[in-house]
Amino acid sequence: MKARTKLMSAVAGLAMMTGTTAMAAEEITVAYFLEWPMPFQYAKAMGKYEEAMGVKINWVSFDTGTAMSAAMASGDVHLSVSQGVPPFVVATSAGQDLQILDVAVSYSDNDNCVVASGLEIDKTSAADLAGKKVAVPLGTAAHYGFLKQMNHFGIDLASLDIVDMAPPDGAAAIAQGAVDMFCGWGGALRRAKEHGNVLLTGAEKEELGILVFDITSAPASFVAENGDLVAAFLKVTADANAMWADPANHAEMLPVIAKDAGMDETATAETLATFVFPTVEDQLSAKWLGGGAQEFMKGVADVFVSAGSIGAALDSYANAVNTGPLKAASGM
Repeated sequence: MKARTKLMSAVAGLAMMTGTTAMAAEEITVAYFLEWPMPFQYAKAMGKYEEAMGVKINWVSFDTGTAMSAAMASGDVHLSVSQGVPPFVVATSAGQDLQILDVAVSYSDNDNCVVASGLEIDKTSAADLAGKKVAVPLGTAAHYGFLKQMNHFGIDLASLDIVDMAPPDGAAAIAQGAVDMFCGWGGALRRAKEHGNVLLTGAEKEELGILVFDITSAPASFVAENGDLVAAFLKVTADANAMWADPANHAEMLPVIAKDAGMDETATAETLATFVFPTVEDQLSAKWLGGGAQEFMKGVADVFVSAGSIGAALDSYANAVNTGPLKAASGM
């Protein structure tokens, strides 16, 4: 499968990078996604991170979590906000020393696959996807969800023409009729749904064990050298989430978040309505960083190995989670 070769090459490239991030404490670079509105963007726009951390922050937008991994491996990015778990797993499985620092957002209806409406294929006729062309951003949460759904429907991956496309490109492709199915998230998913239908709803995916959540991640070396800085970053994020949790603050925060995300307010509100931002207490519980996330990552890795997307999984992903900074943030 062509897609497998491309992903394996990317994994090999990541494995050769050291992930060393020795840096001056006066300035850091943080990765995030456009068209992916979150409360942290209110704090970002209001300068709250710089105020709390005392450093200059360069905010850089990315299209995929795999690109975030590569940027962290090269030392160009020090923190990534809302990186998907699957790209994180791909990178750590390849030997990149990254750590999960918090659960950025949980979502199941905002990451999905869309079948072109002209095919008239839904969950009752998913077998008809055999032979079709699919746009999938490899190594991402969307890729993992795609693999799990195809396994659920009993569709042989070898029967599909899988093309590695970032969500914005995939959305354009399904709109133009260049692909039969799109997998992705955010604004690209909303645009794709204008030209097709999802196979499974978020609730139906969760019943199959397809969890969808993003994390804040960083190279382990950066966290080790800048623990207080990282804790301060997580504290600002947690405060922004708590502020958004009170609907009374939506009128103030929504316009700011929408502008920073590059979206209109209606689309921003609709997207945020599908998101859940766990509290710090919840994040430190067994469901998430207290064990659940580690087990989930192992499951994701094993699925990727079975699909031939990565060469091998780690025996355990326990060392890929560092709750120290988040615990420190909870006491600030």
